[in-house]
Amino acid sequence: MKGPVTTVARGPVLCIETSCDDTSAAVVAGGSVLASIVSSQNELHAQFGGIVPEVAARRHTELVNVVVAEALGVAGLGWDEIAAVAVTVGPGLIGALLVGLAAAKAIAYRRRLPMIPVDHLQGHIAANYAIGVQAPFVCLVASGGHTLVAVVNEGVAFRLAGRTLDDAAGEAFDKGARLLGLGYPGGAELDRLAAAGDARFARFPRAVPRGADFSFSGLKTALLYYLRDQGEEAIAAHRADIAASYQAAIVGQLVDKTLRCARDEGLRRVAVGGGVAANSGLRRALAEACESGGIELFVPPLSLCTDNAAMIGLAAGCLPAIEWPDFLALDAYAATVLSG
Repeated sequence: MKGPVTTVARGPVLCIETSCDDTSAAVVAGGSVLASIVSSQNELHAQFGGIVPEVAARRHTELVNVVVAEALGVAGLGWDEIAAVAVTVGPGLIGALLVGLAAAKAIAYRRRLPMIPVDHLQGHIAANYAIGVQAPFVCLVASGGHTLVAVVNEGVAFRLAGRTLDDAAGEAFDKGARLLGLGYPGGAELDRLAAAGDARFARFPRAVPRGADFSFSGLKTALLYYLRDQGEEAIAAHRADIAASYQAAIVGQLVDKTLRCARDEGLRRVAVGGGVAANSGLRRALAEACESGGIELFVPPLSLCTDNAAMIGLAAGCLPAIEWPDFLALDAYAATVLSG
């Protein structure tokens, strides 16, 4: 199988994604995204400097019906034209996930529709099918909660080639932004600041685990100690340079490990998914490295990098559905047990 093939539903699929702090609904049919609605909670969580799980879950309950109705309206479809419901069941914030799962169950049960449970990581991989990637390929999935390299042989079935041993790349970006006194969301703010800086200004440790695994905790600590040793005036004068240097250390590890995996696997296609895929430094470095190595690169548009229900629908096209009403026994899970 070279791309998404709907295994059960032959018509449009209504998709719901509430794994973290974005409430999203989409309608996907035959690998085409008919509608994709995302309601961000960034402004809500900015006052806390980060995501508050209980606040996120409560906001999802207020928004989920609204985004579902809007997605159906944009797609120009009525309830009778929906063939199945797809929903993220994990990993993520358990309270947030349960809101989306409850909504999906209610809709599917009322309409006597099958349901397709989707793993969030499968969604990030499947986002690349929207831009024409064909399996097999290597996929870097990097976000605030996950960092891994997957070897995708067909659909969204993957073999884990490497993962972070401690923190995710997105968490490292966010922590660095906080240490530099930047606003929320930190990763995006650090990326914007780094664009005006010199990545050669400061040297941060590039020592990484052997093999395909990642590690970012030591890098965060190195930035903390570096800033402690600088005076306020020096930090203020070179904040962009420090941000660029720190970002380059994260990006360098992501790019090196991903391309090493592609070479080891003998694959000539590399894809990327997750919120960190929106980072301009990573996109640029991957493009340069892949061009130099003769590797074809697939990078989804920004709208498919951050959490969204469209990617869940694209993944659902590769997965079996659970018939009515057996899906009522489904539960959400906070973490995926990965083996590699």
